[in-house]
Amino acid sequence: MLRYVSNKIGYSILVMLGVVTAVFFLFNVLPGDPARMMLDQREDSEQLNAVRAKYGFDKPMSEQYLYYLNDISPISIHTQNEKDYNNIYRYRGTYVSLFSVSDKTIVLKWPYLRESFRSQGKSVTAIIGETLPNTIVLACASIIIAMIIGVFLGVVAALVPNSFLDKMITVVGTIGMSVPSFFSAILFAWIFGYILAEYTGLNMTGSLFEVDDMGEGTHLQLKNLILPAITLGIRPLGVIIQLTRGSLLEELSQNYIITARAKGLKMPTIVRKHALRNALNPVITAASGWFASMLAGAVFVEYIFGWNGLGKQIVEALNQLDLPVVMGAVLVIGFTFVIINILVDIIYARLDPRVRV
Repeated sequence: MLRYVSNKIGYSILVMLGVVTAVFFLFNVLPGDPARMMLDQREDSEQLNAVRAKYGFDKPMSEQYLYYLNDISPISIHTQNEKDYNNIYRYRGTYVSLFSVSDKTIVLKWPYLRESFRSQGKSVTAIIGETLPNTIVLACASIIIAMIIGVFLGVVAALVPNSFLDKMITVVGTIGMSVPSFFSAILFAWIFGYILAEYTGLNMTGSLFEVDDMGEGTHLQLKNLILPAITLGIRPLGVIIQLTRGSLLEELSQNYIITARAKGLKMPTIVRKHALRNALNPVITAASGWFASMLAGAVFVEYIFGWNGLGKQIVEALNQLDLPVVMGAVLVIGFTFVIINILVDIIYARLDPRVRV
């Protein structure tokens, strides 16, 4: 088991290194001067040179890449020279010195995602920290809705195979998997947040916390979670329906189920106490993977519904060419995806030793 976990962690580190490399070079080959983006229209030649020197924009691309790796790595190398871009003073109070070699210091620190181009002096970590919890709330609500409805419909379809009801549920699941999130978001916002707003009481746009009418503070608006959560949960809903149906049908054909039925146990009891418990293993694995994907898939849903999450922040940062925010957000989503996949693989290997082979 320990070797299996070590291999998974080593593979994940390589995956994250690939993600970091792709993100860095993808955004750094875009046209435009990062120093000008930071200064907007207020720059002069001295300011531009100062910003380029401070952030290493005047150095070769390969050297900038090494600086970026050093910034986002939890274990990194730094000098005590304040004139050097790669200095330790940016992490004052947030690092632990491990040991020193000559004028270099090896430190343990939080990954540094740099500062926003548009929000001067505000770190990317702070910006992501303000929006990521809202995205996590949305993703959790979506996967809960998808699990409850998807498992229920999958069980119903499995109990009446090849019937009209089974075919209708299968069509619903197929449509759910096929419809793009941005299209269903627009459709749901228009129908339930505009046309039927008088009956539903829902808004086309809104976030989890909103400023009250008097401007005296923010208050919780759970109703704004309903439409984006349902919209984001439609695609995993379709997958969960199909997986539950197929897995339960296979489980119901096992010998122990046939024996239980021969003993006179009723079908609802057999499904609830025996078959469904075993049939849910692949469903839970798929749901865990979908949860990580939702962090990336929430981009268009959040933007359309005005949900103040990481996805909406990415779109706004792209519109403003705020590259550090976009790069940091993509890395956070990639890291979350990798961590969740590791945990799912470990749990699955613990439940089924054959996976470790």
